[in-house]
Amino acid sequence: MESIEGIKKAAILMISLGSDTSAKIMKLLPESYIQKISYEIANTDFVSPEERNEVLGEFATNVTAREYVLDGGLDYAKGLLNQALGPQKAKEVIDVLTQIQLRERPFNIARKADVQQLTNLLLNEHPQTVSLILCYMQPDKAANVLSQFPNQLQVEIAERIGKISSTSPSIIEKIEKVIENKFSNYVENASENVGGVHTLVDILNSVSRSTEKNILLDLEKRQPELSNEVKASLFTFEDIIGLDDLDVQKVLRDVENSILVLALKGSSDQIKEFIFSNLSSRAVDNIKEELQFMGPTRLSAIEEAQHEVVAIIRKLDEAGEIYIGRGDQDAVIK
Repeated sequence: MESIEGIKKAAILMISLGSDTSAKIMKLLPESYIQKISYEIANTDFVSPEERNEVLGEFATNVTAREYVLDGGLDYAKGLLNQALGPQKAKEVIDVLTQIQLRERPFNIARKADVQQLTNLLLNEHPQTVSLILCYMQPDKAANVLSQFPNQLQVEIAERIGKISSTSPSIIEKIEKVIENKFSNYVENASENVGGVHTLVDILNSVSRSTEKNILLDLEKRQPELSNEVKASLFTFEDIIGLDDLDVQKVLRDVENSILVLALKGSSDQIKEFIFSNLSSRAVDNIKEELQFMGPTRLSAIEEAQHEVVAIIRKLDEAGEIYIGRGDQDAVIK
């Protein structure tokens, strides 16, 4: 059988691992790769047992080899792989791991930097540089940084993040060297993330509601197509009225009563009535009573509570327990 290469190999791996596992892996990939792999999956009608075994075997070998590297370093891994696979095959596996490590490295020091110091230094950087760095950061940290920029810059950076598909390794390397010099003394644990619409959606799901609304409003004027693509994937608290009654009831079972009351404090009558229609009369009476006697509440606290409800909705959707309508589908308003 001829050797399987590139995107085809990735598509076979995703198919072989199953939809749940593959979905989690795909979220970690760059947008350009997600599109290519998705296209290849859509155009793959059949995977032979031989192809599946070849790809899964190589995947298992690379995972094991990476554990060897983490446990004892590159020389340790080479020794074990030479014994297990022979010199030629061991060299091929090590070469693959080396390339993977190089791809994982960009802006590692920035991902580990203190948020406030990171923000202060990035405020003086070009928006394109900022957008590229944010693409490689955790969504919650990127959200904290983005929310501290002036409103106009927030929109410009968000626009650039959404349009990033690929960047020259030489450019990344040059920027990374500058960033490493600035952030070398401000490190903490972090993890890898990538750019594109998916990353922008993750970030917007973590920023404050006012920041989110400002970015989407200006983005709609400047980049209507990008704005629509982001909105199609971005679920907000107000979108809860588009869920099925049964799905809403599943969500409400997982939401603490105190969080629900706080989230409803800043909601429209339409949303309140929709939620109430999916609760028992006793629960509705209790919530109405709590709302009646609740004093002035900070907007940030209300937004945080609404974020918690949205997080539960997205978690249930990803688990396949409820369904969130996407794109141009009509919402069902009760």
